[in-house]
Amino acid sequence: MGVLRLVLGDQLSPDVSSLNDAVAGDLILIAEVSEEATYVRHHKKKIAFLFAAMRHFAEELRAAGNAVRYVRLDDPANQGSLRGEAARALEENPELAQVVVTKPGEWRLLQDMETWRDLLPVPVDLREDTRFIVPLADFQAWAKGRKQFRMEFFYRDVRRKTGLLMDGEEPAGGQWNFDRDNRKRLPKSMVAPPRFLPEADALTQEVIELVRARFPDHFGDLEPWGFATTRLGAEAARDHFIHKILPGFGDWQDAMAKGEPWMWHSLLSVYINCGLLDPMDICRRAEAEWREGRAPINAVEGFIRQIIGWREYVRGIYWLKMPAYAKTNTLNAHRPLPDYFWTGETDMRCMAEAIGQTRRHAYAHHIQRLMVTGNFALIAGLEPAAVHEWYLLVYADAYEWVELPNTHGMALHADGGLMASKPYAASGNYINKMSDYCSGCGYDVTAKTGPKACPFNYLYWDFIARNREALTGNPRMALIYKALDRLDPAALESIREDASAFLESGCAKLS
Repeated sequence: MGVLRLVLGDQLSPDVSSLNDAVAGDLILIAEVSEEATYVRHHKKKIAFLFAAMRHFAEELRAAGNAVRYVRLDDPANQGSLRGEAARALEENPELAQVVVTKPGEWRLLQDMETWRDLLPVPVDLREDTRFIVPLADFQAWAKGRKQFRMEFFYRDVRRKTGLLMDGEEPAGGQWNFDRDNRKRLPKSMVAPPRFLPEADALTQEVIELVRARFPDHFGDLEPWGFATTRLGAEAARDHFIHKILPGFGDWQDAMAKGEPWMWHSLLSVYINCGLLDPMDICRRAEAEWREGRAPINAVEGFIRQIIGWREYVRGIYWLKMPAYAKTNTLNAHRPLPDYFWTGETDMRCMAEAIGQTRRHAYAHHIQRLMVTGNFALIAGLEPAAVHEWYLLVYADAYEWVELPNTHGMALHADGGLMASKPYAASGNYINKMSDYCSGCGYDVTAKTGPKACPFNYLYWDFIARNREALTGNPRMALIYKALDRLDPAALESIREDASAFLESGCAKLS
């Protein structure tokens, strides 16, 4: 009697737990289903990337001698859901006596899978996802008794556990975190380096055309293409970053520039999060670059922190606090998303740049997500659930376990400070400092009020004023509220009038 082994689209790893004891007679099921492509209206390029990577992974498994049942989206018999496809595979293969699947990364899907034991005719084995560095039980033990979960302390524990960037019991370079060295604005004379952006192969192009036909109304563009969809391609992208880009990552990781979507960022999260790359392997390779003197420690530490710190940390928060976490809205924000979150058509140059490249590439780097679109959503009081859905669907690397805590906890402070010690709110001055977006913008970043004033300026102070009751007890906000109290009452009234007019207009330009 064999086993039906279901592999999800973000589990494209030969060592995923659902496959680790596969034997002859087992059948591996991979299915493109409309339910997973449309529960939110995912970016067209995200769907195309995943379907193409799934098809290539099926070929990889077959080449290794495995029996694979691959269901394409346009199969006339496609049931449209993972459960439906599992049931169809069992019906057509009665010799299969069990279903084995690694637990999904989203609460929604796990809840559904936990009903399969009652709905399918054979036992269902839901296994832990062992591809992460920190088991969920370990994170729960770390979190027990804590009122706030600060990533820095978690990160140090993971460094000790893995030995990454450790010299015995001490952190390499004499300190745990080199973030203060990683906040440089890009000089005007510096140009971002060329990137590894492969063209679509024949299989991927076939999927692109399928997505173009089946999801015409979904957000985003399918061209230009730039994703590898095979393991070998992902490894080539990894090697290009490690050897060519990593040395400058630390200095310029927070910088933004017009027409430069990639900067010095790795572009590897899309491959890590779907299983094509091993996060620990990448970290070991990055560490080797520092130890061999080919990359500075501020770059290597900052890069490794994003993987073994933030990535593992937000996954732990997600599974610890769901499902209630998705409903958090501590600041009582309820404004709908402006239309330009979908079109990118706005006079705010920073928003147009960040959203425009998101439409084209299904990508924006972490400062664009946090301090441009996220900052705007925070200070404008946009509805957290709507912002969460937007972030989940627009980015090719977004899965709920990683996206939701970053949105509710970091960008929107909707969880009341569980993750972040203060809201990541900023005026236009921050964006002007870290980018060239303000040059040529339809607004004046130096103006605080009036029709030409940068909306980030008056929205920032309006956010601080209207959330005083919720935030005034935060010690990290004390200086900001002292500054608010020093504002001339007439100036504050002008700020609040401009903010109100802008928000009531649907966040459109003031006349």
